[in-house]
Amino acid sequence: MSEQQIFNYGTDHLTAKLALAISNGEIKGVLSAVTRDKVLESSKVVERIAVSGKAVYGINTGFGPLCTSMISAVDTRKLQENILKSHAVGVGEPIDSEISKLMLVLKLQALAQGYSGIKIETLDRMIWFLETGATPVVPKQGSVGASGDLAPLSHLFLPLIGLGKVHYKGGIIATAQLLTAHEIQPLQLGPKEGLALINGTQFIAAHAVKVVQRLENVLNSADVIAALMIEGLQGSEKPFHAQLHQLRPYPANIAVAEQVRKLLQGSEIMKSHADCAKVQDPYSLRCIPQVHGASRTAWLHLKEALEIELNSVTDNPVIFSDDLTISGGNFHGQPLALPLDYACLAASEIGNISDRRIYLSLEGNTPGVPKLLMKETGLNSGFMIVQYTSAALASENKGLCFPASADSIPTSLGQEDHVSMGSISGRKALQVIENVEKILGIELFCAAQAVDYHDPLKPGKILAAVHDFVRTEIDHFEEDQIMYDRMENAIQMVQEGKIVATAIRAEQDL
Repeated sequence: MSEQQIFNYGTDHLTAKLALAISNGEIKGVLSAVTRDKVLESSKVVERIAVSGKAVYGINTGFGPLCTSMISAVDTRKLQENILKSHAVGVGEPIDSEISKLMLVLKLQALAQGYSGIKIETLDRMIWFLETGATPVVPKQGSVGASGDLAPLSHLFLPLIGLGKVHYKGGIIATAQLLTAHEIQPLQLGPKEGLALINGTQFIAAHAVKVVQRLENVLNSADVIAALMIEGLQGSEKPFHAQLHQLRPYPANIAVAEQVRKLLQGSEIMKSHADCAKVQDPYSLRCIPQVHGASRTAWLHLKEALEIELNSVTDNPVIFSDDLTISGGNFHGQPLALPLDYACLAASEIGNISDRRIYLSLEGNTPGVPKLLMKETGLNSGFMIVQYTSAALASENKGLCFPASADSIPTSLGQEDHVSMGSISGRKALQVIENVEKILGIELFCAAQAVDYHDPLKPGKILAAVHDFVRTEIDHFEEDQIMYDRMENAIQMVQEGKIVATAIRAEQDL
C-alpha cells in the first residue's frame, strides 16, 4: 500500500476531504508506533492517578455537578461504563451512517494525540468497527454542544462495551449479535475512558465536514447555473468586469466574477446582444459576484475553523503528566457553532437569489424567450408552478436561518450554564443545503429551457457542454407535461456534482 493511502491518526494533519476519504475506505487510518507510545504513556498516567487518592475530575470523581463525589479505585472502571449507559439519551431518527463513520474518524484523530488517557485497545476496537463496516446507530437529537456532544457520542461508543445497535450489511442489528458473530468480547473500559470517549465535538464536527463538502459543491454549481441563466436571459457581462471588482477587492467576489467571465467566454448569445439598449440587469444577475462571493467567504471561514477543530484535543480533563491535568473547556462547541450558523445563512442566500433568477426567467422580458418559458400559454401553464416550489424551499430556509448558537439553556444542574447548541447548527445547515440543491436544480431546469430559445446561437463552450449534458436527460418541451420527474433529474445532477464536473471537463478540453 502506497504512502498516499495511509493516514496516521494523531500525527498527520486531518482535513475535511481526508476525513471523508478515510470514512469511505479510500484511505486507511492507522496508529503509528510513535502514536501508540504516546497513547500508552497517557493511559499509564491515568492509571496512576486513579489509585493515588488525588482527586482528578472524571478519573476518580463523579461527573458534572457530582464532581466533588470521590470514587474508589475499585469503582473507577464501573464509573466509565455507567457514564456511557446514563448519557446515551438521544432521541429521533438515526443520523446518516456516513456521519457516524465520520464521528469515529474524528474521535480517533483527537484521542490518538495522547492527551486523553485512552487505552490502545480501545482505539484499535474503534478502527475495527470502521473497517468491519459496522457503524454505530446514533440518534439525531439530544446534544446541546456543551461538554461537547455527550448524548450522541455515548450512543456512538455503546458498541465498545457490547451495547447499542449498529448499521451492518444494509440493516440495523444489536451490537451483541455482531460481536457474537465475530467471536469478539466487549471491552472493559479503564479509568477515564468513558469520559474521554463522550467529551468532545465530533457530532458537531462531523456535520461540519459534510457542510463544507456539500456547500462547496453548491457554490460551484451556483456559479455555473447562474452563468447559464445569464445566457438564457441575455444578461450583461459588464458587472463581471475585473476592473470593477478591483475597486472592492473581496477575494471571493473576484473569484466568482472571474469564473463567470470564463463561463461566458466565446458565447454567440452574448455577442448577439452586445450593443442592445438595455442599461442594467436586476440584482439577481448583476450582483452574482457580491452575493455568491459573500457566501463563499462564509464557507471558507467554516472550512478554516473546522480544520483547526479536526486536529484538536476536545475532551476533558486533558492529561499532560502525573502532576498536570486540566479540567477546562476544550469540549465547548461554540467555535464551530457560530461559523456553522454563518454557513447556514450563506447557503440560504444562494437559494434565495437563485429563486429570484427563476422568477426572472418566467417574466418574458427577454427577446425571444416567451413568458413562462413556453410559447403557447393559456391552455398550458408552462413553468409557472415550478417557481412555487423554489419559493417554498427558499421560504423554508429563511425559517431555518435563526442561529441555533444564539440560544443557551443551562444543563447539568447549572454546572454547564452556557451551552453552544452547535449540534443543531450543524443539522440545520445540512437541511438548508439540501433545500438549496433543489432550488439550484430547478434553476438549471429553467435556464436550459431559456437557452433553447436562442438556437442556433450557442452559449460559451463550457456552458454549451453543460447545456448539452442537461439535454441528455431532460428534454425541451412546449406543452404541459409531468414536471416533477424532470425537476428531480436536474436536482440529482446538482447533488451529485455532475454540473460542476461537466464544466471542469469542458474547460480542460478548451
